[in-house]
Amino acid sequence: MKKICALVVYAAVALALAGCGAATIAPNYQSTNPDLMRIGGDTPGSKDSEIINMGSYCLQVTDKWKADGKTPDGQMIWTKDSYRKAVPCR
Repeated sequence: MKKICALVVYAAVALALAGCGAATIAPNYQSTNPDLMRIGGDTPGSKDSEIINMGSYCLQVTDKWKADGKTPDGQMIWTKDSYRKAVPCR
């Protein structure tokens, strides 16, 4: 019985070492919508506020990019905040 337990322990240690010793997979940072999140580079360009006519009222939309941390390999993560406000139509 001791031999079987020792064999199981050695097998578990061997599997753990093999798993930790394997080459790591390079990170792949992607967004399905790059208009909301970007990785790396400088601050993405912000556009001016726009006013959208919604029929009975108008909506002012302002988009701003902000640094929202870094990836494990040191690239900046940029996310976009979108601010909306009801305004009188012109």
